[in-house]
Amino acid sequence: MKVQNSIEIAAPPEKVWPFLVEPEKIMKWCITFRKFEYTGKQRSGVGTAFYVEEKAGGPLMKLNFAVTEWEENRKLAFNMTSGTFVKGYEQTWAVDATPPGSRFTFMEQVKLPYGVIGKVMELFARRSSEATVKEMLAKLKSLVET
Repeated sequence: MKVQNSIEIAAPPEKVWPFLVEPEKIMKWCITFRKFEYTGKQRSGVGTAFYVEEKAGGPLMKLNFAVTEWEENRKLAFNMTSGTFVKGYEQTWAVDATPPGSRFTFMEQVKLPYGVIGKVMELFARRSSEATVKEMLAKLKSLVET
Protein backbone atom coordinates (compact mmCIF):
# COMPACT_ATOMS: atom_id res chain seq x y z
CA MET A 1 0.00 0.00 0.00
CA LYS A 2 1.54 3.26 -1.11
CA VAL A 3 0.49 6.62 0.29
CA GLN A 4 1.99 9.89 -0.87
CA ASN A 5 1.13 13.54 -0.25
CA SER A 6 2.84 16.94 -0.31
CA ILE A 7 2.35 20.27 1.42
CA GLU A 8 3.73 23.76 0.89
CA ILE A 9 5.55 25.22 3.91
CA ALA A 10 6.40 28.91 4.22
CA ALA A 11 9.93 28.24 5.48
CA PRO A 12 13.24 27.24 3.90
CA PRO A 13 14.35 23.58 3.88
CA GLU A 14 16.88 24.34 6.66
CA LYS A 15 13.98 25.10 9.00
CA VAL A 16 12.08 21.93 8.03
CA TRP A 17 15.05 19.55 8.34
CA PRO A 18 15.29 19.47 12.19
CA PHE A 19 11.69 18.16 12.26
CA LEU A 20 12.88 15.17 10.20
CA VAL A 21 15.93 14.18 12.25
CA GLU A 22 15.46 15.31 15.88
CA PRO A 23 13.42 12.74 17.86
CA GLU A 24 11.57 15.29 20.03
CA LYS A 25 10.53 17.24 16.91
CA ILE A 26 9.57 14.12 14.95
CA MET A 27 7.25 13.11 17.79
CA LYS A 28 5.39 16.43 17.53
CA TRP A 29 4.13 15.82 13.98
CA CYS A 30 4.26 12.04 13.45
CA ILE A 31 1.00 11.50 15.29
CA THR A 32 1.06 7.70 14.93
CA PHE A 33 4.50 7.39 16.60
CA ARG A 34 4.47 6.52 20.30
CA LYS A 35 8.26 6.29 20.52
CA PHE A 36 11.24 7.24 18.33
CA GLU A 37 14.84 6.66 19.32
CA TYR A 38 18.17 6.23 17.62
CA THR A 39 19.53 2.80 18.49
CA GLY A 40 23.23 3.16 17.71
CA LYS A 41 25.93 5.77 18.10
CA GLN A 42 25.34 7.05 14.57
CA ARG A 43 22.86 9.96 14.45
CA SER A 44 23.10 10.97 10.78
CA GLY A 45 23.80 9.57 7.35
CA VAL A 46 23.10 6.34 5.52
CA GLY A 47 23.05 3.39 7.88
CA THR A 48 21.69 5.29 10.88
CA ALA A 49 19.51 2.88 12.86
CA PHE A 50 16.42 3.80 14.85
CA TYR A 51 13.45 2.22 16.61
CA VAL A 52 9.82 3.31 16.38
CA GLU A 53 6.69 2.23 18.19
CA GLU A 54 3.74 3.13 16.00
CA LYS A 55 0.00 2.87 16.53
CA ALA A 56 -1.80 3.39 13.23
CA GLY A 57 -5.29 1.94 13.49
CA GLY A 58 -4.24 -1.56 14.53
CA PRO A 59 -2.01 -3.07 17.18
CA LEU A 60 1.11 -1.28 18.42
CA MET A 61 3.87 -1.97 15.91
CA LYS A 62 7.48 -2.23 17.12
CA LEU A 63 9.76 -1.42 14.19
CA ASN A 64 13.48 -1.14 13.54
CA PHE A 65 14.64 0.97 10.60
CA ALA A 66 17.85 1.85 8.80
CA VAL A 67 18.38 5.06 6.84
CA THR A 68 18.93 4.36 3.13
CA GLU A 69 19.21 7.98 1.91
CA TRP A 70 20.32 11.08 3.80
CA GLU A 71 20.75 14.36 1.94
CA GLU A 72 20.93 17.17 4.50
CA ASN A 73 18.03 19.64 4.10
CA ARG A 74 16.75 17.64 1.15
CA LYS A 75 15.84 13.97 1.61
CA LEU A 76 15.57 11.21 4.19
CA ALA A 77 14.58 7.65 3.31
CA PHE A 78 14.47 4.58 5.52
CA ASN A 79 13.45 0.92 5.39
CA MET A 80 12.26 -1.45 8.08
CA THR A 81 14.89 -4.00 9.05
CA SER A 82 12.62 -5.91 11.46
CA GLY A 83 9.27 -5.40 13.08
CA THR A 84 5.86 -6.63 14.09
CA PHE A 85 2.56 -6.80 12.16
CA VAL A 86 3.94 -5.68 8.78
CA LYS A 87 5.98 -7.51 6.16
CA GLY A 88 7.72 -4.42 4.78
CA TYR A 89 7.72 -0.71 5.50
CA GLU A 90 9.60 2.15 3.90
CA GLN A 91 9.24 5.90 4.03
CA THR A 92 10.74 8.83 2.15
CA TRP A 93 10.60 12.41 3.40
CA ALA A 94 11.68 14.96 0.80
CA VAL A 95 12.06 18.74 1.07
CA ASP A 96 12.28 20.81 -2.10
CA ALA A 97 13.07 24.52 -2.03
CA THR A 98 10.37 26.66 -3.66
CA PRO A 99 10.19 30.47 -4.14
CA PRO A 100 7.89 30.92 -1.11
CA GLY A 101 9.71 28.33 1.06
CA SER A 102 9.54 24.54 0.74
CA ARG A 103 7.46 21.68 -0.54
CA PHE A 104 7.51 18.67 1.79
CA THR A 105 6.60 15.29 0.30
CA PHE A 106 5.79 12.28 2.45
CA MET A 107 5.72 8.80 0.91
CA GLU A 108 5.25 5.49 2.62
CA GLN A 109 4.94 1.99 1.30
CA VAL A 110 3.64 -0.69 3.65
CA LYS A 111 3.37 -4.39 2.86
CA LEU A 112 1.11 -6.45 5.05
CA PRO A 113 1.56 -10.17 5.59
CA TYR A 114 -1.25 -12.71 5.06
CA GLY A 115 -1.08 -13.01 1.25
CA VAL A 116 -4.38 -12.21 -0.47
CA ILE A 117 -6.03 -11.31 2.82
CA GLY A 118 -3.26 -8.76 3.44
CA LYS A 119 -3.86 -7.22 0.01
CA VAL A 120 -7.56 -6.81 0.82
CA MET A 121 -6.69 -5.30 4.21
CA GLU A 122 -4.40 -2.79 2.43
CA LEU A 123 -7.32 -1.59 0.31
CA PHE A 124 -9.36 -0.83 3.42
CA ALA A 125 -6.43 0.74 5.28
CA ARG A 126 -5.47 3.12 2.46
CA ARG A 127 -8.21 5.70 3.11
CA SER A 128 -7.38 5.88 6.81
CA SER A 129 -3.65 6.18 6.05
CA GLU A 130 -4.25 8.97 3.55
CA ALA A 131 -6.28 10.93 6.11
CA THR A 132 -3.61 10.42 8.78
CA VAL A 133 -0.82 11.57 6.45
CA LYS A 134 -2.81 14.70 5.56
CA GLU A 135 -3.23 15.48 9.27
CA MET A 136 0.49 14.89 9.93
CA LEU A 137 1.51 17.22 7.10
CA ALA A 138 -0.77 19.98 8.40
CA LYS A 139 0.77 19.57 11.84
CA LEU A 140 4.31 19.71 10.40
CA LYS A 141 3.45 22.87 8.47
CA SER A 142 2.06 24.53 11.59
CA LEU A 143 5.09 23.59 13.70
CA VAL A 144 7.66 24.74 11.15
CA GLU A 145 5.89 28.02 10.35
CA THR A 146 5.50 28.98 14.04
